[in-house]
Amino acid sequence: MITTRFAPSPTGRLHVGNIRAALHNWLFARQQGGRFLLRLDDTDAERSSEAFVEAIRADLAWLGLVPDGEERQSHRFPLYEAAFDRLRAAGRVYPAYETQQELDLKRKILAGRGLPPVYDRAALALSDVDHAAFGAEGRTPHWRFKLDHGSAIEWDDLIRGHQRFDPKLLSDPVVRRADGSWLYMLPSVIDDIEMAVTHVVRGEDHVTNTGLQLQMFAALGAEPPAFAHEALLTGSEGKLSKRLGALGCDAFREMGIEPLTLLALLARIGTSDPVEPVAEAAELLHAFDFSRFGRAPARFDLDELTALNSRVIHRLHFQDVADRLPEGMDATAWHAIRPNLATVAEATDWWHVVEGPLSTPALPDEDRAFLGEAVRVAEGIDWSADPWPALTTLLKDISGRKGKALFLPLRLALTGRDHGPDMAALLPLIGRDRALERLKAAAQ
Repeated sequence: MITTRFAPSPTGRLHVGNIRAALHNWLFARQQGGRFLLRLDDTDAERSSEAFVEAIRADLAWLGLVPDGEERQSHRFPLYEAAFDRLRAAGRVYPAYETQQELDLKRKILAGRGLPPVYDRAALALSDVDHAAFGAEGRTPHWRFKLDHGSAIEWDDLIRGHQRFDPKLLSDPVVRRADGSWLYMLPSVIDDIEMAVTHVVRGEDHVTNTGLQLQMFAALGAEPPAFAHEALLTGSEGKLSKRLGALGCDAFREMGIEPLTLLALLARIGTSDPVEPVAEAAELLHAFDFSRFGRAPARFDLDELTALNSRVIHRLHFQDVADRLPEGMDATAWHAIRPNLATVAEATDWWHVVEGPLSTPALPDEDRAFLGEAVRVAEGIDWSADPWPALTTLLKDISGRKGKALFLPLRLALTGRDHGPDMAALLPLIGRDRALERLKAAAQ
């Protein structure tokens, strides 16, 4: 079965890049009839927080990206110990004692010689006497995974195509700190094996990590998953700003962005496919294809997001938003007001326009006289039918006004605004009594 995973660290809120990764893993799993798993990479006990765990779950629920299962790395330490012992017995992990300062000095020396900052494997030359001496000093080792330099690391990436690394140009990665805590690399591989993950979808900043991890899969005797490395998001001016990159579900909710808007945009940017509003996330499944994603940076534009949000809202049904609308607002009112909304929250403002009270606009004498005539006409029309065309047709014949001169004073008097929803839909909501009251007040 196709199995994907989204593996955030609960050290902060989900940001837009996390959301995109979660969505693409969810889309591929759902499209293939597979499983989408949430794995909380919470091995960093000091920085991980239960509050962030709950926030991640809540954000995924808000987005509609409900996982089929959940794992926590902090509950899986026995698995890591067992795999580590196997690698140690096979000579694929080894202890090293260099301090951070010593490693920094080595890098500076290599850089000064114009060489890549690759670890020199000095720890492999340590004797039993050396290890005993470090132990006597009270120094505990960190542990590195020993890369196999025998052949190139190669794989066919689902987005980037064929990838090739020379392991001699890569440092043996540290997989365990001196205090016994785990770094990201090895536990992630162990989990992907144990969780039967078949596809890993993540950002291109992990490409080198994948090269290293492929050797870890091999060392543990496991078939690796397929990998898809996506181009990173950028802003309208190139690099994604800290402000834009830090935007998460909480910020998008405050802005009035719909979950479907985020999903529709993040599903398509980075491809040549047009970004279109959708009524449900399932509409995004049929076109999702890794081959459609290019290697150029994917541009995330907040203006494009807000424009798309309006288009999404204009397709939402009353039942989709009923619990977020003001009391008394029914389906008829929603469909009347919906075309003028940029966010669902704005429906409250327009409902206030319907129910009032409103401030009376200051109008020139000729418009007040015209509205006085509108009062008399409005008192005589049939309000059970279509009052707006009936009102404006009679007023046009009586006054000779047309276009803006006819419609604008009426709109101002009835809504207090010079723009808004179609008056043919809005006037029945305002109703006869309120409309007459407003027309009379504006005519004085």
